Amino acid sequence: MKFNRPLILISNDDGYQAKGIRSLVEMVRDLGDVLVCAPEDARSGYACAFSATDYLRLRLRQKEEGLEVWSCNGTPIDSVKLALNQFCTERLPSIVIGGINHGDNASVNTHYSGTMGVALEGCMKYLPSVAFSLCNYDADADFEPMRRIVRDVTRRVIAEGLPKGVCLNVNFPLGEVKGVRICRMAYGTWYDECVKEHHPRGYDYFWMVGRYRNDEPWAEDTDNWALSHGYVAITPTRIDVTDYQMMAAMKDWDIAY
Repeated sequence: MKFNRPLILISNDDGYQAKGIRSLVEMVRDLGDVLVCAPEDARSGYACAFSATDYLRLRLRQKEEGLEVWSCNGTPIDSVKLALNQFCTERLPSIVIGGINHGDNASVNTHYSGTMGVALEGCMKYLPSVAFSLCNYDADADFEPMRRIVRDVTRRVIAEGLPKGVCLNVNFPLGEVKGVRICRMAYGTWYDECVKEHHPRGYDYFWMVGRYRNDEPWAEDTDNWALSHGYVAITPTRIDVTDYQMMAAMKDWDIAY
């Protein structure tokens, strides 16, 4: 890899072999040197989890001019941490990208998503970071309509960076894209999340599934509204989750000690 080109670190939670991450690599490869370090297989829902009790392994899957692809037996966060520790000691990434995820990561899914975990981990390392997701869970989803916006966002973030503690959560709708909305995260709720089954050997077991509900469908400034109306939703997301208004209000609390 050439040190005079930007370094693009990519990971995901669908596994290094997923079509989404392979499509992303192809979309941005000419914008810099690409380093992929991603889980061996699907790790959806792992958020910012990392392996504290299991050992980790790296395996080189592909190496050619301007591209290295490594897999990790751990989580998306493990993959990013290992990549930064093992491959980026002399050259930090110009951008960290999670995705392209098979399925949206809007609203409260932000907190569960391993794809967003990638962006959050990069952000916590003070590296400009972005997560890309498509509202399509199909393993053979068509990511081509995302190309122009993925490239535009990536190019701009490489050139200009992002404020400290801020990453971008970018979600694409299904079908024709009408435009781009810069929006906030919608309030939403997952319900009916646990399905109980009975095993023939006499014990109960459970599947985590669930259905999602947008709790403010009328709000036109949210990511859910944008996606349901055919817009790409870009949500600037902060690492600092402090509620400063509540912090100010609590100064008047009389708390004994």
